[in-house]
Amino acid sequence: MKKLLTSTALMFAMGLPALAQEYTPDPAATPGGNIVVTYKDDVATLDPAIGYDWQNWSMIKSLFDGLMDYVPGTTDLRPGLAESYEISDDGLTYTFNLRPGVLFHNGREMTAEDVKYSLDRVTNPETLSPGAGFFASIAGYDAMSDGSATSLSGVTVIDPLTVSITLSRPDATFLHVMALNFASVVPQEAVEAANGDFGKMPVGTGAFSLDEWVIGQRLVFAKNENYWRAGVPYLDAVTFEVGQEPVVALLRLQNGEVDVPGDGIPPAKFTEVMGDPAQAAQVIEGGQLQTGYITLNVTMPPFDNVAVRQAVNMAINKERIVQIINGRAVPATQPLPPSMPGYTEGYAGYPFDPEAAKAMLADAGFPDGFETDLYVMNTDPNPRIAQAIQQDLSSIGITANILSLAQANVIEAGGAGTAPMIWSGGMAWIADFPDPSNFYGPILGCAGVVEGGWNWSRYCVPALDEMATAADSITDPAMMDERMSKWSDVYMSVMEDAPWVPVFNEQRYTMRSPRMGGADELYVDPVSIPVNYDYVYATE
Repeated sequence: MKKLLTSTALMFAMGLPALAQEYTPDPAATPGGNIVVTYKDDVATLDPAIGYDWQNWSMIKSLFDGLMDYVPGTTDLRPGLAESYEISDDGLTYTFNLRPGVLFHNGREMTAEDVKYSLDRVTNPETLSPGAGFFASIAGYDAMSDGSATSLSGVTVIDPLTVSITLSRPDATFLHVMALNFASVVPQEAVEAANGDFGKMPVGTGAFSLDEWVIGQRLVFAKNENYWRAGVPYLDAVTFEVGQEPVVALLRLQNGEVDVPGDGIPPAKFTEVMGDPAQAAQVIEGGQLQTGYITLNVTMPPFDNVAVRQAVNMAINKERIVQIINGRAVPATQPLPPSMPGYTEGYAGYPFDPEAAKAMLADAGFPDGFETDLYVMNTDPNPRIAQAIQQDLSSIGITANILSLAQANVIEAGGAGTAPMIWSGGMAWIADFPDPSNFYGPILGCAGVVEGGWNWSRYCVPALDEMATAADSITDPAMMDERMSKWSDVYMSVMEDAPWVPVFNEQRYTMRSPRMGGADELYVDPVSIPVNYDYVYATE
């Protein structure tokens, strides 16, 4: 017997996230128009199985859809390409009923075969997806991961509009996983026609399609006139201009030439902007589940020595770094941000103590320190933060050579495991969904230690993976305190091993031009980071 999940009460009874009501289109929205968004760096990819950075996340979300989705501006689940679903009594089998008549951008109707193909593709090691580990609870994932299978045994096509997904264990996060970009449904023929370059020739079912991409200059998204959600998007087009310095982008916004500066308010201009009532009126502030951190590659000497990693933690002056970004953050003590369930209250982290750090380094066999490389994204304030880190490390004898590179190059080095240290600023972790597991699997778990993965510290402890799996197997709401306690234990073990230096938890500030409409939360959307382009609009 299966339970049809149609009510919030029933979902809560099963320990699952409650489904929100459908979003009501904004009656004040003005259809039409084109907006301009700027970025300093070009986009690395628009492939939903690959893209995983601040810049391309909301772009990909506007090009593709998954079985599940979120209410705009929130982390509340709602139906996506699946108009309904059922869960078996044991909580292991999800049967999704697809919406009929949904068209890909190439005009073909989406079917359950496309769902299976997409899940097989994202979990195939040849795809090099940094999000593959999210799907580890699906039956057959291990066989896919080790190369002994080419298809997930747990994903079954029932008929053209019905797909069944069986898990190998209960997973409290599974519905959220089905709303991630990585779970987006793609057409096999378009992927194959792209011949390895689907990231430059994306085809999805989303509110927009890629109309033009001039490398190093601009990307243009055009409205999907056949989009399955009625009434959206409001905009006819979105133009992303790349190669724009953030300070120049701000000036262009002030001159009415730019609608959203994608890289945010330049730190050097923050005080000036907030001190001008006219400009401050266009600023939107939002909270975020974010941690900025330094990764220490545990597979590269001397960071394979836990004492060295602990010494680095004690050498960093986090308060000074927070001042560099105008106080728009609080110092971090652990991977989880304070507002995330599972955060360990009262844990002070490593103290800022350069003398103790220097002594620890000497005891570890490095009385004269050592030389290493620190990778950093080249957009302000990140190079300045890297310089502060460099100065702190020099005080204990470590010479850190700064490599200031474009975002894509830093991500590439991290994914390849060739970077000894990375300051994550501009790429720092923001929760994909509000659950502590999301700060572990892709960035601290063994599943993230793959080519192209986001576990840049290459930290892999199978025993911690087992603890994480045990935590996520708890779906009974009466046991949620126990689940969060288990997650706290995981992160406290991580901090003992010190593969990271957690530095700060940051607030988000963005701007929009006076002609932009839509609720504030759409511009600090916790899921469509940084902007939900499907629901914003221009008033003139």
